[in-house]
Amino acid sequence: MLEAEEAIDRLDRDIRRLKIDFERFFNGNLKVPPELLRQSISTQIQELRSRHIRTFALRFRVNNLEARFHIFSVFFARRLRAMEWGAGGAASSATAGFDPREGVILGENPEPEAVRALYRELCRARQAAPAADFTQFQAYLAKRVAQIRSKTGCSHVRFRIASEGGRVKLKAKPVSSS
Repeated sequence: MLEAEEAIDRLDRDIRRLKIDFERFFNGNLKVPPELLRQSISTQIQELRSRHIRTFALRFRVNNLEARFHIFSVFFARRLRAMEWGAGGAASSATAGFDPREGVILGENPEPEAVRALYRELCRARQAAPAADFTQFQAYLAKRVAQIRSKTGCSHVRFRIASEGGRVKLKAKPVSSS
């Protein structure tokens, strides 16, 4: 019984520390999100779930901590996604100069603002959660630009978001070097 209480107390402390570490990450004081701590907490919850805790009060406390952890996880995931998408005042105005419907021209080193404009428009047009995060999308575009440039000898590639037959597509077209 005492061992279970100690494990629950440790879980409570770790959840509080996770919340603080995520806030430090969003404020710029941590370089990377505290993913290891999040995984450790998830493991602790699974271990507590597998134990047979007889006392109603301790089971209630475990349920409460688990719910709090999941609420924090969802909230932090949303904030991370918003950071990746560039949601917010300054970031959204930075992408205003690019029109993904008309086409965004990317060269050897694509501008992050141009890629972000394409990514945001693709997510908006699909009206669903993206299949890939921003960094994966950025890597995909860089790979496609390199492939098209080596195949055609062009200097730039124009990407645009198009809707054909009810499906949203990302179209690429080489731009001559003139």
